[in-house]
Amino acid sequence: MITPGPIYLDYHAHSPIEPSVLVRMMEAFRAADANPHSTHKAGRAAHAAVELARSQVAELIGARTSEILFTSGATESNNLALTGLADHLLASGRNRIAISAIEHASIIEKARSMARSGWFVDLVPVHRSGLVDLVALDAIVGEATGMVSIAWANHEIGSIQPIDEISRLVRGKGALLHSDLAQIAGKRSVDASLLDLASLSAHKLGGPSGIGALFVSRRLRPKLKPLLLGGGQEGGARSGTLSAPLCVGFGAACALWSVGMAQESDRVARLRDRLRARLLALPGANENGDAAARLPGNLNVRFQEVDGEALVLRLQEEVCLSTGSACSARTLEPSHVLLAIGLSGPDAETAIRIGLGHGTTPDDVERAADAIENAVSALRSTRRRA
Repeated sequence: MITPGPIYLDYHAHSPIEPSVLVRMMEAFRAADANPHSTHKAGRAAHAAVELARSQVAELIGARTSEILFTSGATESNNLALTGLADHLLASGRNRIAISAIEHASIIEKARSMARSGWFVDLVPVHRSGLVDLVALDAIVGEATGMVSIAWANHEIGSIQPIDEISRLVRGKGALLHSDLAQIAGKRSVDASLLDLASLSAHKLGGPSGIGALFVSRRLRPKLKPLLLGGGQEGGARSGTLSAPLCVGFGAACALWSVGMAQESDRVARLRDRLRARLLALPGANENGDAAARLPGNLNVRFQEVDGEALVLRLQEEVCLSTGSACSARTLEPSHVLLAIGLSGPDAETAIRIGLGHGTTPDDVERAADAIENAVSALRSTRRRA
């Protein structure tokens, strides 16, 4: 008898590849295994596959195909978004950028790097819900602000920002708006026309790792300076040979959710709500973030007297989950996201992040709830005996 592995509930860190996407990629490894920048017949076939994928990514977010640049993932896209237009913004007399206090590490660290190079960086606070403080944002964005970067949905507490309001405020003052779409793409509808730049990552929506994209509005594309220099691929914006099979997988995942997103998101949200009810019924359980304005598969909870890392480790043979972003998994510091919404350091250290997705079943939810309940009880008993 095959022993089933642990239940996978870490979809914010990685969404396991969809079977239909894997099939398309395997086909591409046979039919499009060539350099898509070559002009011979095999190269043209690979190029056609890449361009179809580009159009599928564009369709998911309501963009033009020409506005999509392929990258290695959202981290590279985030870096390119912040620095690629730096010279253009400085030439316009704008030497400030603003980011929310709960951005992904790839935004925060790049902003810190820019600050060391003479840029002024403003941190936009958020409410307890995880939603951006619009009054504070209005006060922060001024004539010297060149760009504002606010993720449409947060990677830890799942809060979905009111991007339409943020867009009107930011762009109304002449600043550019960038958004990290890694967590929301494929889960909720997004409209690229509200943004000037946006980042995506294939492996967050059931595509392959190692491929992502940056949306750059058509008017800004000529002003974007590359991070990577070399052969001038992607219209000179990002050098490096593209992997046609990876692009195909990314496009296939986007096409899948362009059609089935609403139904799947509703299904996942119902499962999340079942798990939420089970866990919040436990003594000393509290939810982090807004219960309504959040991603359908997101749940972030904390348990009094239970260390989050200890809980994750105790559950590792039964349930795969985390305490926060996988990119910050090895740091000993409390989550900056949870601190930003007002939790104390000790409270933040009791939190776990749960992510449900396309492979989650009702049985998974019940088994995970049982396992978490038992682990919480065991850890509390151990703590009280100590």
